[in-house]
Order: sequence, then C-alpha cells, then structure tokens
Amino acid sequence: MQKKINPHSFHIPVMGLAFTVDSPIKIAKYGISSVISIVDDILIEKMNEYYSTKFKIPYKEISTKVEDYRAKRITSYLNTVDIIVKQKFESLKKSFDEKSSEFEKYMDMLPDFSELKQNFIQTIQNNTVKEDLNNWIQNNLKSGSIDVNIMTKLDKPNYNKNEMLPIEYNDAHAALRGFANSNLESSVVFSAGMNPRLYSYCENFEDFYPNEKNHLKKKIILKVSDYRSAIIQGKFLAKKGLWVSEYRIESGLNCGGHAFASDGYLLGPILEEFKINKNALMAEIHNIFVDALKGKGKHVPDAPLNIDITVQGGVGTSEEHEFLLDNYNIDSVGWGTPFLLVPEATTVDEDTRKALQAAKEKDLYLSDISPLGVPFNSLRGNSNEIIKNQRIAANKPGSACAKKFLSSNTDYTEKVICTASKKYQTIKLNELKLEELSSSEFAEKSKKITDKACLCEGLANAALINYKVEQKREEQGVAICPGPNMAYFSKDLSLKEMVSHIYGRTNVIETKNRPHMFIKELGLYIDYFSNKVDEINDSFNIKQEKYLTAFQSNLNDGIEYYQHLFSDSKIYFEANKELLLIELETLQNELFKIKIPILVKA
Repeated sequence: MQKKINPHSFHIPVMGLAFTVDSPIKIAKYGISSVISIVDDILIEKMNEYYSTKFKIPYKEISTKVEDYRAKRITSYLNTVDIIVKQKFESLKKSFDEKSSEFEKYMDMLPDFSELKQNFIQTIQNNTVKEDLNNWIQNNLKSGSIDVNIMTKLDKPNYNKNEMLPIEYNDAHAALRGFANSNLESSVVFSAGMNPRLYSYCENFEDFYPNEKNHLKKKIILKVSDYRSAIIQGKFLAKKGLWVSEYRIESGLNCGGHAFASDGYLLGPILEEFKINKNALMAEIHNIFVDALKGKGKHVPDAPLNIDITVQGGVGTSEEHEFLLDNYNIDSVGWGTPFLLVPEATTVDEDTRKALQAAKEKDLYLSDISPLGVPFNSLRGNSNEIIKNQRIAANKPGSACAKKFLSSNTDYTEKVICTASKKYQTIKLNELKLEELSSSEFAEKSKKITDKACLCEGLANAALINYKVEQKREEQGVAICPGPNMAYFSKDLSLKEMVSHIYGRTNVIETKNRPHMFIKELGLYIDYFSNKVDEINDSFNIKQEKYLTAFQSNLNDGIEYYQHLFSDSKIYFEANKELLLIELETLQNELFKIKIPILVKA
C-alpha cells in the first residue's frame, strides 16, 4: 500500500474535552491533523447546534429520548465537521489567485523540506497555464485528518430507567459506533490501555477492513507506552482482522491530561526499541492479520499495510522535533500543550489562556484530582479548583455529577457513581467522622476524598464559555490539563508563529533555561519514583521491593542510554553535549540517593 505523504510532520493530539473539540474546523484546511474527544455527547450536541447554525447546515436536535442518542449525536457532529472542513478546503484551493489568500497561508506554513512544497515550486516554474496549476492543486493538496479519541476505560454501562442496556450501549461502545457510522475517512485513537470488548466491537463495522484497493476508510491508532504493549494489542486486533495503522507513543509523565507512568522506562529507549523492531512488528502482525481476513472471507492485501510510528509528550523546540523524526524514523510528532496558547487552533477561554501564559514550573503539577484515580496534570489556581475549594470551605464538598462519564465506583451503590460527586464524598466523609482520628489525621484523609474534581464539566466548559453557549448546570469553572512543557511558553501565538517555531523558522520560547525534553522527563520520573518510595514505606512487602528495584534499574538503564546518545551524536547534541552529560550525572546521583527500604526477612 502506497504511503500517504502528509503535508506536515506534526499533529495536534486530543486535549481535554473542549480544547480540540473543533480543532479540525479551524486547521484541517491547512493540512494539519488533529483529534476530537468523543467522550462527551452533551458537549458534542451543543457544538453541533452552534456550528450548524454558523455555517447554515440543517440541524435537528437529538434528545436523550431518542434511541441510541449518544452514538447518533456523535455521528451527526462528525458529519457536520466533515462538511465544514470540506467546504473550507475547497474554498482554500480556489483562493490560489488571491494575494494573502488561505492557499498562500497553507503553502507558507509547510516545512521547507516538504515534498509537497518542493513539487509546487517546480510546477509553478514549469507551468504558466492557469488550468494546469489548478489541476495540480486539486490533485495534490491534502487537508488534515479529522481523527477522534476514545479513552477506553470510559465505558460505563447505561440504563433505560432501571434496566441495564446491552453492552453496545456502554459509553465507549456507543462512541465507537458514532464514529464508525460517520462519513469520515479518518482514524480512531484508542487511549488509556486495552479494552478487549471494545476492540472486538470494531469487527462489526465494514469500514475497518481493507477494500479491494487495500484502502481503510476507518483506521485504528493505538496510544501506547512501550513496545510490549504495542505488540500485545496489535496482535489482539490482527486476530480479529483489524489492522493498527499507527502506534502513537506518549511519554508517561511529560505529557498533558492523565499521566500513565511506565515502570521507569524512558522515552528515548522506548523509541529505540520501536525503531529496531518496526519491520519485525509489521511482518508478524501482517501474517496474523492475513489469516484472520481469510477466515472471515474478506479481501486480503498481498503486502503489509502501512504502519506509522509517532510520538508525543514534552516536545518544545524545532531541534527536538527534527531529532525525533531523523534519529528514530518517526512519521509525525505530536505537539499538544503549546497549542493551548494558539486560539486559531484550539478552544480555550481567555481567562484560562492568561493563567497558562503566566504559569511557571511550580504551577504545573501532577494532581490527584481525577476520579479515575490516575495522576492528572493540572494548573494551580484554575477556576475549577477555586470553585471546588469554595464548596469545601462552605461544607458542601463534591459535585452534582450530571454527566457521569467518569463514574466507576460501586462501593456503596449498585450503579456506578463518581468519586467527585456529592453523593460519594458525603458518604465517605460521614464514615470518616465515625473514626477516632486526630484533627490532623482527619484533615489529611478528608483532603484525599475531596481532592477529586468534576472533570466532565471542567474539561468541557471552555468551549461553552468561548462560544457563549447557555449553561444550566451547577457552576464548575474550567479545568485545564497542560503538560509540564507549558512553563516555557508564555504568550498567545498565531497559528503561523507556532508552526514556524516547530519548523525552526522562528523561536517563541523566551526563557534560556528550558531543559531538553529527555532531561525533563527523567527529572519527572525521579520525582515520581521518590514519591512512590515515600508512599509505601509504611506497608512495604516483597512485591513492592521488586517493583521499586526494577523501576530504579530501568531509570538507570535509560540514563546510560542517554549518556551514549549525547556522547555519540555528531549533529544534534554537539553544541551542548557537556551540559547534557552533567545534567544526566546530577540526576543519576539524585536517583541513587533515594534508598529503597530493605525488607527484613524473618
């Protein structure tokens, strides 16, 4: 299968619920791919109404009384986005003759090394006939992909009155069906780990299988933390006759949103393993894939379909971007957090954007606010946090929990409830009052309960505020989830400025003290490891000893890998090699100052 040449060597990953909910409408016409979260059908329905009205597209409300309303809302919005993107892209192509046109902006933003840009320059030099130029534009320009994200863990069952609906009406299943039934030719990104039932549900939709031209209308992207995870999940899907078109590697800690830390495996060594094993991975999965397709009586490609390896998490300079592409043969680099300061690309309310601009390293932290119990990147003093703390101070902790997307707890109820809800926190705090605790112990334990925040509303509200959409629910403010990289970007940026920064035509980072992304991730992991050691000091056992010892060893292996990488590279690290090696040595010393408790054997 011929590999598609993407206009750009970067993509914008999913961010929150609102922050990239309409990014394709803003930037796909420029050939930039981005990812919409399709968790929140309530937000999606409001966005559908807003954009249908704006672009005069027929719109009919899909109420919660309609059967399968969640999937239908998602399908309808994705089709609306598809229509708008196609309209904008056609208009852009027709603007070739205008000065300062959208077409000119498209071409200007392409990297100088772009094959598309070089071909266009040659075409202009060789053709003076306007019709020939217009034909070239029609045949060669590409819009960015309108991809979607499903967090696989968000798959709670749903009910009709008190009767549980079949599994295909679970949240993630319905979201997948909404995407599969849409007109999009794009990808679904599965994140947050393996969900076998959800993966198997893809088998029900013909668009996920290759046609006679070996084309996949709907593709699967897996967000993975390491090579082992990739091959396990890739094989599982291949046995169903489903091909993974992209493995999207994300830093465990140097990222935004939920942080799924690895067991001390660092990004550089992980990328090296993918680079070494990509061909073997493709061949092994192809054989399994072929057998499955034959068993289903479907078209069988005679050669492996394309697999992209992409990476995201903490990238902040053109040098880092170029190094990832060249050294690891990466197909695209994800730039998320910095785009939160680009209103042309993402949707963030003005107050929150100002808070992001002012954020320093100390303001960006790994919090316990997620009801999923997974560490969550947060910004100190965001409006969601302020409102939550006001409720706690007024002795009214917890949220009303209207959306219930993050509900997963059944300790006290038959149906799942959210640990950020009033219901759950009231029960837990009343239990705590019955324990005979000192005031400091009570404060510490109650804080762990009330730390949980309503992210369903908090991560969606920026769009409602931005577009002045009426909100009837309890006030929640805006929760924002930037990665640590946010500390080094300090002003609003135009789309052209941000893209020029990515490709090294300009530099928008004002500080001189930004650490290299590999060094930053290593520091984050050492802090994480130190906290883990402190956490389990009081309940230490053999299993924990093995975990911590392996974690420390993996980090040290990563340090040794970087020592060789920085020393041996003649291009990328020559100018600051000595500083990088000193920073590595300092962090290595910090790592081994952290003492794992010794288990006293009886």
